[in-house]
Amino acid sequence: MKIGINATAAFKEQRTGVEEYVFQLLKALVSLPEAAKHEFVLYKDRRDRGTLGFSLPENFRVKEMYSPIAWTQTRLAAEMFLNKPDCLFIPVHILPRFSPKHSVVAIHGLEYEILPEYYPQGFRRYLRRTAKFSTQRAEKVIAVSKSTGKDLVDLYGISPDKITVIHHGLESPLNLSFKKGEGLPYLQKEGLGKLQTRPYLLFLGRVETKKNILGLLEAFKILKKKYRIPHQLVLAGYPGFGHNLIKKKIKEERIEGVVKTGFVSEEEKWPLLSGADAFLFPSFYEGFGLPILEAQAMETPVVAGHGSCMPEIAGQGALFVSPHNPEEIAKETYRILTEPGLKDSLVEAGLENIKRFSWEKCAKETLETLTGESRI
Repeated sequence: MKIGINATAAFKEQRTGVEEYVFQLLKALVSLPEAAKHEFVLYKDRRDRGTLGFSLPENFRVKEMYSPIAWTQTRLAAEMFLNKPDCLFIPVHILPRFSPKHSVVAIHGLEYEILPEYYPQGFRRYLRRTAKFSTQRAEKVIAVSKSTGKDLVDLYGISPDKITVIHHGLESPLNLSFKKGEGLPYLQKEGLGKLQTRPYLLFLGRVETKKNILGLLEAFKILKKKYRIPHQLVLAGYPGFGHNLIKKKIKEERIEGVVKTGFVSEEEKWPLLSGADAFLFPSFYEGFGLPILEAQAMETPVVAGHGSCMPEIAGQGALFVSPHNPEEIAKETYRILTEPGLKDSLVEAGLENIKRFSWEKCAKETLETLTGESRI
């Protein structure tokens, strides 16, 4: 079978979220023995300059294509009209207007429907239009969590029989050069050096209002004033929608001890997670929530929001809080810092929980969906 994959997200020079998903999925896919009997075409936007960093076997080839605008609906759509593969996989939400009958699309979450106030109106309409078209047109839809699958049924009327839930994987830190306990080389970056002598709490993800950063800052204020903790709060990740409100709150309310790092690379991420006394992720909504698993892998206790997919993904390895209640976020965080045995029990449960997730498993289940073994 000839399988086409929109792989352009994997070639981004700085990968986050969906880009990392596509990269890790391809990396695992090329190693699957089951993939050897198929031909794969990886479609790539020529404007993306990044590289995969791993070699491709002979049955995988990259096809670079160029379009100055709307690459998916112009150049990729034209390719599908002229040279359709047997199956097309779109791991990034948007199915081109021309596509094979056997097309599969992955949906990573419907945040813009659940939290419309955190999206510009025009962008929200675009996401809704493309998601509805993609999920209705595709033969099969991959949802990255049961929660996202339920949202697709409830909000878009997609038949449950059309949806396959395939969780993301997790790259084990044991396979990386960093070893827990070796220190935090990331702290050499500007603005983080002072953390070398002070403990810190960590948020990792896009720094934006839909992730409840404003609520997290309010909880941090309570932790400093009421519980008098010595910690700093590290916000690690790209700035996103509402970042100006976040900066304004920090400045106007004079919240001391907040450090914003900007983008965090793979090499920097693991030691940063390792050094945190707690990982705080009280997001309003997540399609999957990969940073929770990454924190658990680094034996860092987690406080997470109790909504959407987060209990599904975190298992027993987290304390769950209402994202709308900063007092509760602060209280549960303080318990981790002070309650005997709680941190160890969360770490143990987290290490057990991550055994459920691997990119090999994700790739195998995805290939089965693409080749029709799970097709209805």
